Amino acid sequence: MPAFEHAVSLGYRWLETDVHVTADGVVVAFHDDRLDRVTDRRGRIIDLTIDEVRQADAGYWFTVDGGETYPFRGRGVTVPLLEELLTRWPDVCVNIDAKASPTIVPLMRLLHRLDALSRVCLASFSDRRVQRMRTLARGPVRSSMGWLAATTAFACSRAGRMPRLGAVRIQVPMRAGSLHIDRRFVDAAHRAGMAVDVWTINTPDDMQAALDLGVDGLMSDRLQVLKSVLVARGGWENQGAMSDGSG
Repeated sequence: MPAFEHAVSLGYRWLETDVHVTADGVVVAFHDDRLDRVTDRRGRIIDLTIDEVRQADAGYWFTVDGGETYPFRGRGVTVPLLEELLTRWPDVCVNIDAKASPTIVPLMRLLHRLDALSRVCLASFSDRRVQRMRTLARGPVRSSMGWLAATTAFACSRAGRMPRLGAVRIQVPMRAGSLHIDRRFVDAAHRAGMAVDVWTINTPDDMQAALDLGVDGLMSDRLQVLKSVLVARGGWENQGAMSDGSG
């Protein structure tokens, strides 16, 4: 939760998180499918109850000085529930990446229960998972393309066109294999009524280069750096406006 607190304190109004589900059906906002890398516990989240997951020290391995200090170790930092994230900041929107199929049904039930579908964007590497979430939304919802759809869209952009394929956003790395984001890709997406978000952009030069291409959103681990770049470009005031892709 400290990472989300930091983002909100800087003034960001769109957050991004991956989600997983516990053995007893609770959706957590956590990148990895296992606790091992980040916490002092081991095990797959899907094999553990929420009580077991919450016993893990989620700040245990965090360091900014190469391991000299661990400022959040033993400070009571736990793996956050997605529900906590959505209810703590009701005016903040969240880009949610469903990392595995078992997460989808409990995720969509939670979003319906909290009436939060209007302030999320649903994403996944899997086109099948994205389509399943759209179906369970039972109405209009922001969503991005899965990887297969995104690579298809890139190929089509070489001819100056772009299939929308049910998405309002395309979320891709700046470069991956034969896919590389350029002005032609961004312009084709915009003509099709879609926004383009790129990840993970952590240096000022890369941020400037992406923004020069006209991308609509950047996903970054260096929030203060990104804010400084946006402020200098006069784009900070618009950072909270993730369009629905309709215009």
